[in-house]
Amino acid sequence: MSLADIAALTTLIEPEAEALGLALVRVKMFGGKSDPTLQVMAERPDTRQLSIDDCADLSRRISDKLDELEAAGRDPLDYAYRLEVSSPGIDRPLTRLQDFEDWKGQEARINLTEPTEDNRKQLTGDLLGVEGDQVSIDVRKHKVVTVPFAQIADAKLTITDKLIAATAPLSAEGADDIIEVEG
Repeated sequence: MSLADIAALTTLIEPEAEALGLALVRVKMFGGKSDPTLQVMAERPDTRQLSIDDCADLSRRISDKLDELEAAGRDPLDYAYRLEVSSPGIDRPLTRLQDFEDWKGQEARINLTEPTEDNRKQLTGDLLGVEGDQVSIDVRKHKVVTVPFAQIADAKLTITDKLIAATAPLSAEGADDIIEVEG
């Protein structure tokens, strides 16, 4: 699926998320022709989480919207696919410029579309924040690299003890059973 197709799907899905008070994090198609999956990640802006009910509500809204378009002969996905709605999780993708500011101080892995001056296309280190459209990262605590947001192909947080400590516990609201496991 092309970037234009993903952008069109994002344009269709974002109002459905916003109607529920959610922020859209990412829309992605994966799985190839054998098992295509439309993945939608969203979060509550105040908690950065989704409850099970939030996932179900957003899934229904997206399904209804896509069914409505199909009935009108304007189906953006003219093949069978699976819809997956979820929160971004602790090792969340960083997809918006604001994400790099919001998660300042946390470790991330950034893949670039163009290599840096020292010929690197992947950077791992602590996020230092954003200035204008530039993202800064302290690569392994020895070199600050600043790159334009437009050159970031993919980025995600790295699971560290620091990130775990900074992340609010997941809500168990809507769960059938909570099982405490001693470790």
